[in-house]
Amino acid sequence: MHDDEANHVTGKVIVVTGAGGGFGRLISEMTAARGAMVVAADVDGEAAAQTAKDIEAAGGQARAVTADVTRKADVDAAVRTAIDAFGAVDVLVNNAGIMPLAFFADHAQAGDAWDRAIDINIKGVVNGIAAVYDQMIEQGRGHIVNISSIYGNGGSVGSGVYSATKAAVSVLSDALRVEAQGKIKVTVVRPTGVPGTNLASGIVNFDAFVGITGQNTDRYGTHVGQWLDGSLPPAAQDIDDVAYWTLTPEDLAAQIVAVIDTPWGLDISDITVRATGEDYVL
Repeated sequence: MHDDEANHVTGKVIVVTGAGGGFGRLISEMTAARGAMVVAADVDGEAAAQTAKDIEAAGGQARAVTADVTRKADVDAAVRTAIDAFGAVDVLVNNAGIMPLAFFADHAQAGDAWDRAIDINIKGVVNGIAAVYDQMIEQGRGHIVNISSIYGNGGSVGSGVYSATKAAVSVLSDALRVEAQGKIKVTVVRPTGVPGTNLASGIVNFDAFVGITGQNTDRYGTHVGQWLDGSLPPAAQDIDDVAYWTLTPEDLAAQIVAVIDTPWGLDISDITVRATGEDYVL
């Protein structure tokens, strides 16, 4: 546990969607280690339960909920679990999402994945906001952290539908911030590409990745090969060097936790997290 006076995480009740793995699990574990009480929600109930079990084994407090974010009743149930167990919901991290990169020419193969992305990436965020809104307004304060993407910065080759869903996250967040100003803090997090997560498993056509690397595609391919075989130059592996090439999942999760670890009167509305020496162009 951190006993630093600057720790603004201790005592907060945090609901994290997609908490069964990846960023969601890391955010859950890191905030719990700082003294938060965590509700880990995931469509994979066993994975959510494992996250909660690991948190408790480390001395933290957590509950697990099986929740499909496309189902409002499931998200409502996760929030009720937080209130029943811990008496409040201070922070919601809308983390659940998928990344079905594909060209429009791939519509026959990508259609089902695009439908799921719209449901999870947009509808899931709407359901999360609706689930906590009344409780946070009644409490007089709350914080909603919505995970967008650099892909949401604009349309790019191979990411039309995915980019649209992540742009929607930003628009929803801006509207919520204005409506709930002075009651609910709203943060949009736009991560860059982060190898080593399961997000790439949703890609329909890997050639569609070219939109994020643009003129750096050849260099990116070289770096990926070096990353895979362990031959990246030392500077590219050193987080204290401006040549640092790629974020780890832990790097990104730590920055999301840092956004949560702020006083109630300070709202970091937008944050893009990227490696200084990366090859992405968005």
